[in-house]
Amino acid sequence: MNRLLLLLILLISAVITTITAAVNGGAGNDTAALLLFQSQTDIHGTLLHNWTLPSPSTTPCSAHWFGVKCINKRVSSVILPFLNLRGPITALASLRLLRLLDLRNNRLNGTLQPITQCTNLKLIYLSGNDFSGKIPPEISYLRRLLRLDISNNNLEGSIPTQIANLTGLLTLYLQNNQLSGTIPKSLNFLENVKELNFSNNELYGLVPNELYNKYGENSFDGNEGLCGIGSLPQCSYTPQIVPSNPSSLPSTSIVEEPREKKPRKGLSRGGVVAIVMVNVVALLVVVSFMVAYYCGKYSRKSYSMSGSECGKRSYSSEKRVYANNGGGDSDGTTATDRSKLVFFDRRKKFELEELLRASAEMLGKGCLGTVYKAVLDDGIIVAVKRLKDANPCARKEFEQYMDVIGKLKHPNMVKLRAYYYAKEEKLLVYDYLPNGSLHSLLHGNRGPGRIPLDWTTRISLVLGAARGLAHIHEEYADSRIPHGNVKSSTVLLDKNGVACISDFGLSLLLNPVHAIARLGGYKAPEQSEIKRLSQKSDVYSFGVLLLEVLTGRAPSEYPSPTRPRIEEEELAVDLPKWVRSVVRDEWTAEVFDQELLRYKNIEEELVSMLHVAMACVVPQPEKRPTMIEVVKLIEEIRVEQSPLGEDYDESPNSLSPSLATTEDGLPGY
Repeated sequence: MNRLLLLLILLISAVITTITAAVNGGAGNDTAALLLFQSQTDIHGTLLHNWTLPSPSTTPCSAHWFGVKCINKRVSSVILPFLNLRGPITALASLRLLRLLDLRNNRLNGTLQPITQCTNLKLIYLSGNDFSGKIPPEISYLRRLLRLDISNNNLEGSIPTQIANLTGLLTLYLQNNQLSGTIPKSLNFLENVKELNFSNNELYGLVPNELYNKYGENSFDGNEGLCGIGSLPQCSYTPQIVPSNPSSLPSTSIVEEPREKKPRKGLSRGGVVAIVMVNVVALLVVVSFMVAYYCGKYSRKSYSMSGSECGKRSYSSEKRVYANNGGGDSDGTTATDRSKLVFFDRRKKFELEELLRASAEMLGKGCLGTVYKAVLDDGIIVAVKRLKDANPCARKEFEQYMDVIGKLKHPNMVKLRAYYYAKEEKLLVYDYLPNGSLHSLLHGNRGPGRIPLDWTTRISLVLGAARGLAHIHEEYADSRIPHGNVKSSTVLLDKNGVACISDFGLSLLLNPVHAIARLGGYKAPEQSEIKRLSQKSDVYSFGVLLLEVLTGRAPSEYPSPTRPRIEEEELAVDLPKWVRSVVRDEWTAEVFDQELLRYKNIEEELVSMLHVAMACVVPQPEKRPTMIEVVKLIEEIRVEQSPLGEDYDESPNSLSPSLATTEDGLPGY
């Protein structure tokens, strides 16, 4: 009996030892995987200050690494969005107990194959990266998966039918990729999916009725080859696919030739009809060219006459003028060129004629032109900036600058969707952001009944603007292209209240001296001498913007277009100089906006943000931080934490109720 008891104790001890060794070994594997991932992707050293191992026994779990969460000493969550990580995610394949992977809006690349080995994954958020290749069929191994977001990447190939095996899936986002092929009918079996989006890909064929009825038209927009019910084109049962390989074409004609047909003298009746038709068509072409020439000549004359008048013209009257122009421009622009909008993405496109027919509402006039809100016939809403100068630069140079602006993609930047170039007219088409600007939030309706703009909202907005500006500076670090027009009215809010910086690249259209004179951004002191824009002057402008957010004061050197300076006491005040004088006299509390002083326990955050602002506005450009450093400083004040529950979702948190009052704010664009 004693021997049996002793044997049982030894057996239990061995099992415990084995389990402990497995756990410790697994923890060691997790540590090695994360360190390898950091070495391959964190090229800017964002994680270096936190991802450290003070002792050999330290693990990511015991050291509480930033963005890493654990369960039972094993890594269960990796949450690292918006950190500009670049490289593959191969190393993460070793995190076998990983449940949540959130790497949104970085620059990660490679394939998605590694994540198929993390079979405990429940939540995957990989949107806004540079992943390529096909969606691996092995993704069906992730049987516990609840949410899959791999949108806004460069994925290609077909949607694997094996996705239908993910029966617990709640959301499936595949939009804005290069996926092709048909939509698998097996997706009908995903009964638990609440949200699905396949828009802006290269899919074709029938959209199953069940999917269309459940998820709506918007889930399939931007796929020209799709057909089906509702607003989709009707499916044609005649095959439309042309073989890409010429050798696969039939070697003989599909129509059989007559076997024995006696030759006939003279022309047949069909031949005579054909000759007559050709002559008629040729005559019509000649007449059409003559009509187009005279109409074009008349319309150009009308344009020059109307352009000399000082009366106000609506967006639609301007559109009718250049829509009817014919002939060619002196810069080589042909009528065909002028009739096209040049797009930068695969989202649902529209023709110039559709834009011309759109109802338009003027949103405001800026230093470089007038901005309109245009509503197209199918409900698409865009913002259209009509450049003030008819010829800011030559066509080739203009197109090169548009490529510089249009290729940038970031969640905190207003996206340039398209442009239109003609000798007498230049249009820029942006996404329309409906919630106004940071300027209108700060300074609009300061009288009775105003809803205060709370501190959480303010810090969220300036952090978003900082990330957008930092992305510009980093992408063009070698050429040192600046934004050139940083101010509160060029920080716009999208439908979710996320801050997006606008007007990037417009300074390129002007020579440096004119750019400084005409652009309304907060000017750095050195610009009065060197007469050019720079990334360091952008940092100064952003520092003024931070002071504006902290003090609630609009820099009166740059008055609001809606509140022009009319009183003598509103003489130009240098906001950084005023803040320095107040702080020097130890009246720091007097600096901050009275709306902020009503909130408790934020004094340290206010002072910390003030230090960041003052570092940005030092007079010496070389002593200012970079925008990447500014982003880190703001994040250290208020690091955005992601929820960790099973219902984790990437949707932005609700912002201040004052957003509801900003519809009339003037956007910068």
